[in-house]
Amino acid sequence: MTQSPKRFLFATWEGGGSIPPALTVARKLVDAGHHVRVMSDRCNRAESEAIGAAFVPWTRAPSRPDRSRESDPLKDWQAASPPEGLMRAIDGIWAGPALAYAQDVMEELRREPADLVVTSEMLFGVAAGCEALGQRQVNLAANISLFPLPGVPPLGSGLTPARTAEERAQHAQAAQQVIGLMDHGLAALNAARQTLGLPPLAHVVDQQKSAEAVLMATSAAFDFAPDTLPPGVQYVGPQLDEPAWAEALDADLQGPGKRPRVVVGFSTTFQNHAAVLQRVVDALSDLPVEGVVTLGETIRAGEVTAAANVCVLRSAPHDLLMRDAAVVVTHGGHGTVCRALAHGKPMLVIPHGRDQNDNAVRVTARSAGLALPPTASTAEIRAALARLLDDPTFARAAAGLGEAVARDVARSPVVKILERLAEAPAQQRCA
Repeated sequence: MTQSPKRFLFATWEGGGSIPPALTVARKLVDAGHHVRVMSDRCNRAESEAIGAAFVPWTRAPSRPDRSRESDPLKDWQAASPPEGLMRAIDGIWAGPALAYAQDVMEELRREPADLVVTSEMLFGVAAGCEALGQRQVNLAANISLFPLPGVPPLGSGLTPARTAEERAQHAQAAQQVIGLMDHGLAALNAARQTLGLPPLAHVVDQQKSAEAVLMATSAAFDFAPDTLPPGVQYVGPQLDEPAWAEALDADLQGPGKRPRVVVGFSTTFQNHAAVLQRVVDALSDLPVEGVVTLGETIRAGEVTAAANVCVLRSAPHDLLMRDAAVVVTHGGHGTVCRALAHGKPMLVIPHGRDQNDNAVRVTARSAGLALPPTASTAEIRAALARLLDDPTFARAAAGLGEAVARDVARSPVVKILERLAEAPAQQRCA
């Protein structure tokens, strides 16, 4: 670091995959000598302090005491459809409590100023609060873009890049549907903005315009990246530190096994996925492999029964497990998918909603894996796994894509970008 230490405030929330990328970037800034505070749910205190950051809990805004399914304010697994699940997120976190998030972050900034606020692109209230204060603010997206980007298939569409006029029209229609779904939160966001003395927005997605940059913590090689991005939008590579709560791996699981290893890791948040995990275990029990399943904090002991060749763990460092894996089975969460690719591993993706279908198609379109619906039977899962294990073309494709993803992880410019934004006068700031 060539400049003086800067003060960064990370404002995020316990959304499962939203936390590790934010804390990875925060840790990098701490290591570079900067002062970092993390403002998030109470359950994120220990992992925030473990990286050397100061921690500030939300007080008015939602603040989960733990990661249990009972404390989840969204409960999107109960939604009847993906759009309903998105609306639960908008009502529960993204826009519904916008004023509470704004007031919390404004109070904290008045208590201790920051050179730059780094926030989740999902927390519209944080962005509005920063706008009201004239505070420099950057959006850090922990995934592919939630908002429509020219040339990129829209969120939730599960589409590949458009190649014909008909497909481009289909993408445009899907993008308008995303904007319309986001506008479910427009009344709540504009009410918060009115209280803060800000003018109303025409669309929820317009709140992004208050950010000085939108940094996407994914790989351009993984995403269907366009040739040109809008001003201020930039890929900074996946941010993949292991979470502090990952438990140490037993010695007998460190290093290659006697048979091909299949690593199974689904969401750290509850998506009602215990039954699918059990079918994966049952499928593995009939294959000549060793399976390792990590449950996370939301699947209770006894909800998934191990098999003779399958070890079920509460948690483990996925980098160690994936290093020697032959195949990874995942729900399609962005972090798990990019970590598997960074290790060059083919995947069986079983999406459960959110952005997972979009992540799955980015894998399957490159022949780096297969995808099945969450209703897939044990026999279907077993057949897909056997195909991934027996056909070397999947491993070769995953290794090729993974080389580019790993390079983006290793060469991430995120610290230099944030340092420059925190240092530059307002009229010179750019992504």
